Amino acid sequence: MARTSGPETRDKLIRAAEELFAAQGVDGAQLRDITRLAGQANPSAVQYHFGSRAGLLDAVMAGRLDRTERVLVALAHPADAGVRELLTALVTAEAGELGTDRGRRCLRISAQLSHESGVRSRTPHPTLAGTAYWTLIERLADRLADDGLPEPLLLERLDLALTVVGAALADRARQYLDGTEPLTDEPLFLADLVETTTALLRAAPPRTTPLNPPAPPSPRP
Repeated sequence: MARTSGPETRDKLIRAAEELFAAQGVDGAQLRDITRLAGQANPSAVQYHFGSRAGLLDAVMAGRLDRTERVLVALAHPADAGVRELLTALVTAEAGELGTDRGRRCLRISAQLSHESGVRSRTPHPTLAGTAYWTLIERLADRLADDGLPEPLLLERLDLALTVVGAALADRARQYLDGTEPLTDEPLFLADLVETTTALLRAAPPRTTPLNPPAPPSPRP
């Protein structure tokens, strides 16, 4: 068997992880199976190259983010862009991953990590700090604040909207990988995803926000 260099082995492990994390789940995939799929005889190959499962997952997501960043940077969304325009840029960049099996697997993985971005605390995950993606998230939050939404509510809405986008794209990716015929063509699907999430974010604030449901009346003695 021909020996491979460190970078080549690292790339093989990343690609194997993409396949198994997508199919079996980020927590369900076994490192030994990833190592075997990558053609590595050393059972400690993941630890050697990435330090841990978390390090391998970060490497998978770093590659996925790099591809999304290149699309985002190339898109024009002016300083006065509104919620719909910003969401269009975000969905367009994310949807670029639908074009390849590798990207489709990564969409299925990132949907499992949607609540780890740091949106709810406005503190980005280290892999997102300083990225065009995070700048876009902050601009969306600012637009919602301009609409008068209080900070806790707008952050919850934004986190929910991003979860919806991630879940919808991951399901579309699953259909492509499985060979299932989608109900709609891709342009219509993406346009509707933008409109749906725009409506979610721009919905009127609730008239009342009870912290607890009313207590049932006490039974008569």
